[in-house]
Amino acid sequence: MNRTGLFIALGLALAVGLLFGIYPELDLKIASLFYDTATKSFPLKLNALAAFARDAAMWIAWGLALPAIVALVVKLVRPDRPLLMSGRAIVFLLVTLTLAAGILTNLTFKSYWGRPRPVAVTQFNGPDQFVPWWDPRGACARNCSFFSGEGATAFWTYAPAALTPPAWRPLAYVAATVFGVATSALRMAFGGHFFTDVAIAGLVTYLVVWLAYGYIYRWSRTRLSDKEIDAALTLFAWPAYAWRRRLVSRRKAPPRSLASRIVEVHPDD
Repeated sequence: MNRTGLFIALGLALAVGLLFGIYPELDLKIASLFYDTATKSFPLKLNALAAFARDAAMWIAWGLALPAIVALVVKLVRPDRPLLMSGRAIVFLLVTLTLAAGILTNLTFKSYWGRPRPVAVTQFNGPDQFVPWWDPRGACARNCSFFSGEGATAFWTYAPAALTPPAWRPLAYVAATVFGVATSALRMAFGGHFFTDVAIAGLVTYLVVWLAYGYIYRWSRTRLSDKEIDAALTLFAWPAYAWRRRLVSRRKAPPRSLASRIVEVHPDD
């Protein structure tokens, strides 16, 4: 993840933010491409194959994170054993996923930025007024449109792509981009998000991944090592592990006989 990618992402963020901020109706025009005026609905939302593709996209993304999750859980349960995979990779993958698809998206913007989804605005037979991406004062109360959680999760695949061998990395970035765009387009086709919701989700996620990669792998002042992470996790998990071992050893200890108890009480008799 070099500076060229960062400059491209920042340039796209500026372009999308300004263009759709000045001309917010562009969001409606793009959403209308997926809307059927005859049925007054987003028909692809009712397509079983499209629904399966939506679910499969999330399975793929979480499948890429699964090895890191398993390795972390095993380490927390058995801190006496070395990590099953690179400690830096575990931290990089799980921190970026938590930040991009969890904290920044679902716990922050989607909970407090009241932008209604396309299916909920009056232009598409909904009850709420459309608001541009920059306006948090929409009628949505919870789980709102800005910005897309599934889009952020799909574009998070930039993180595992960044860990591929250098020779394969450009192809991995292309695959992550295609995966993110396809998943985001599907969410738009369902009437679940506007273009700016998924575009900003992708750009924010890329910036999170870029910064985390620099912090963990590239920048000398902050660069971490696998040994340091392994040692930190061992230190963190050891008290609970030691407590569990003591508890198990007590349960397995054989009961003392009556004779031994009498000897303890009357040692000189």
